[in-house]
Amino acid sequence: MPHRSEKAEWKGNLKEGKGKMAFGSGAFEGQYSFASRFENGTGTNPEELIAAAHAGCFSMALSGILAGAGFEPKRISTTAKVSVEPQDGGFAITKSALTMEAEVPGIDEATFMQHANAAKAGCPVSKALAGVQITLDAKLVG
Repeated sequence: MPHRSEKAEWKGNLKEGKGKMAFGSGAFEGQYSFASRFENGTGTNPEELIAAAHAGCFSMALSGILAGAGFEPKRISTTAKVSVEPQDGGFAITKSALTMEAEVPGIDEATFMQHANAAKAGCPVSKALAGVQITLDAKLVG
């Protein structure tokens, strides 16, 4: 399996400093700062990248689980909202809230929810976030 990497550089102190993050693949590069991370400033932040990873991982995991059970999803759309909060004199990621809508022909609600919960528990990013509360709001449409 390939290894994935990201590079980050920070210049200055915590409050006034600025940084840059870039994916090793070259697909993304973005600026980040104290304001973009803990306030509503412009730029990205590590939690936003974790949220994107969690949404993507969950969607792919659910697609694989559904296919393995004989269902062909037309669409799985997932949003993840990652929360960072003050904790123990610092900050901690405390929650990842997954909101998902899927169009899966021929599946009943109970079976769909069983597979969605399995994807929530089994996707690699969920496993990496094992110490974080993960919630799922899943909706079957179509």
